[in-house]
Amino acid sequence: MEKRARSRTADRDIPVGVVMVGMAVVVWWPAFTLGAWNDLFFDQLLTVWAASTAAFVFVLVERRPVGLRLLRAFLLLLPSVWLALMFTVNDSTEDLFEFVVNLGAILAVLVGLPFTLWVLVQIVWPDFGGRTRVGTKWLIALVVVGVAVASFILGLNQAHFLTCEDFTISGNNPPAGCTPAPPDDL
Repeated sequence: MEKRARSRTADRDIPVGVVMVGMAVVVWWPAFTLGAWNDLFFDQLLTVWAASTAAFVFVLVERRPVGLRLLRAFLLLLPSVWLALMFTVNDSTEDLFEFVVNLGAILAVLVGLPFTLWVLVQIVWPDFGGRTRVGTKWLIALVVVGVAVASFILGLNQAHFLTCEDFTISGNNPPAGCTPAPPDDL
């Protein structure tokens, strides 16, 4: 009897672990690139846009109260609003409007990425949100934020444990301040 109860508890813990690990894997690279290059790469921003757009369509057709659907749909539109605004920015100007649009891009990712991830989790596991304790949800959020902050700090300090060659070999341009590889002693 006790073994069966432990098994049911473990079965409930598996989705929590999958969600926690999956969300941490998704946030680490954008946070690292923000630290290392002081920028979010276009592929990361467009990935958030694609996922949030798909989740937006789902939210519009899901069977939930209209008020909740509209709020979720609005938040999922943030990356699309950012993308539309990017078409209006002229790279040759340095004005307040461009600053606001760039700030909007960062906010779209900071708000859009975690919210999109959470909506996607609820799409994949509809019972997850309702059956998961509030403390467990906070734990997931803290772990994901912790991984994002640690990844950002690692990006800022990449010169201490990575070389310029590490970035080149991985297919990335070396960030400013990277450490050159030590010369080969032949």
